[in-house]
Amino acid sequence: MRKLYLAIFPQGDPTLVERIFACVTKCFRGNCEQYLAIDAHYHDLEHTLQGTLCLARLLANRTRAAVVPVLDQRHFELGLLAILLHDTGYAKRRDDNTGTGAKYTFTHVDRSAQFAADLLGPKGFDASEIRAVQNMIRCTGVHARLQAIPFQTELERLLGFALATADLLGQMAAPDYVEKLPMLYAEFAEAARFTGGPVPPHADFQSVDQLLRETPGFWLDYVRPRIEYDFGGLYHFLEVPYPGGPNVYLQRVEANIKRIREQSAAIRANSSRSQGAANSATAHNKQVLPVPTPAPPREGT
Repeated sequence: MRKLYLAIFPQGDPTLVERIFACVTKCFRGNCEQYLAIDAHYHDLEHTLQGTLCLARLLANRTRAAVVPVLDQRHFELGLLAILLHDTGYAKRRDDNTGTGAKYTFTHVDRSAQFAADLLGPKGFDASEIRAVQNMIRCTGVHARLQAIPFQTELERLLGFALATADLLGQMAAPDYVEKLPMLYAEFAEAARFTGGPVPPHADFQSVDQLLRETPGFWLDYVRPRIEYDFGGLYHFLEVPYPGGPNVYLQRVEANIKRIREQSAAIRANSSRSQGAANSATAHNKQVLPVPTPAPPREGT
């Protein structure tokens, strides 16, 4: 990450990236005055770092392509802060001693924006910079109304869309994405129990198997249109070489989706075989009882 930053901005502070990462790591581990350590198992520090690396690569390639608006150093730094803080809404306050931070799944975007303000204000960031970070974070909401976010500049809007693109692709391209889906289901389930009200459609699952079955549709029907149209196709800057080269993030997502389809098919096949075996056993065990033969009448009756 430090190399990417200094490659884009050779005049940048060589200690900046380390200092930002150290600060955010402390937050995730509970070394913040107002908050406990983040204990969500899917939306953990690894998840955040996956998105952060994806964003840095995207922005580095965009800078090399020399497109406008040109990314300046301060906006890059604010974007880095925004993606590192975008899931801090899973942190519980110190007086919150029930459940895990996953219970805030349905409200974590707004809570992350508030966390950013609580952290950055005392560190000397001005109101405009804090709003910029908050606006970028708000782009990551599954049902975010992008046109309602009060971006202050076109570059801020672009960074928000790049951040949200990286958030989606970073996690779905991860080598352990399929294995971590049961953890995502557990987070949805805890949030549903905690809120007690209607569950958002993207989180309304009755089992891990249902989540697996519907993930390919989430990719095709939500993520692909979202990153292509709503987020302006910024994912193309992950092509190497740009433009037109292979996009390793898309390739890895497609490989994960293929694994999920195969796994879901195997689950259905096993379920069908088990049901068939149960039906056969039931039929085999049924016995037709013989009709009893009437006893002959006794003498003298």
